[in-house]
Amino acid sequence: MRAELLSAFHRRHACHSFTAQPLERADLDFVLEAGRLSPSAFGLEPWHFIVCQTRADKTALQAACFDQPQVGEAAVVVVILARVGELAPDHAYTQRLLEREYPGERFAGGLAMYRAFYTATDIPAWSATQCHIAAANMMTAAAVIGVDSCPIGGYLPDAVAAVLDYDHSHFIPALVLAMGRRCFSGMASEQ
Repeated sequence: MRAELLSAFHRRHACHSFTAQPLERADLDFVLEAGRLSPSAFGLEPWHFIVCQTRADKTALQAACFDQPQVGEAAVVVVILARVGELAPDHAYTQRLLEREYPGERFAGGLAMYRAFYTATDIPAWSATQCHIAAANMMTAAAVIGVDSCPIGGYLPDAVAAVLDYDHSHFIPALVLAMGRRCFSGMASEQ
């Protein structure tokens, strides 16, 4: 098991050139599930994934990402959104997940701790960094099954938001993740 994981880490790299080969639905579902199951502070899972597969969406996202070609070439582009509007301590989303993380008598203490954290923290920035945990797990899961990826942190947030249909008061873009099959067979991490 250790050898397989290290092999995936050696295989994984920021792929800058993808083939036209589509990504199988089972592979995409596996990668998305790895992201969904990622750990997060307070168990709040502040991520939301939008999957873009159409040529029009990928072309528009490529323009929003400083015209990085891998965004347009990838079989799939997953935009990872960070929750912001739903993370207030009294929001139903937060309450539901805190109750799961701090069940029964522990809930009041967990909620008090989160309230103090919430008032002292830049929540949009914190939420985006939590999304990076999910992205890392997604990229590793992709590498395990032979799917390549490239995390895109260089983008214009307003331009990405303009491409996608979501409630902009509840989410901000955290990362763009291009996925597909690499154009070359060499290992990026051979050193």
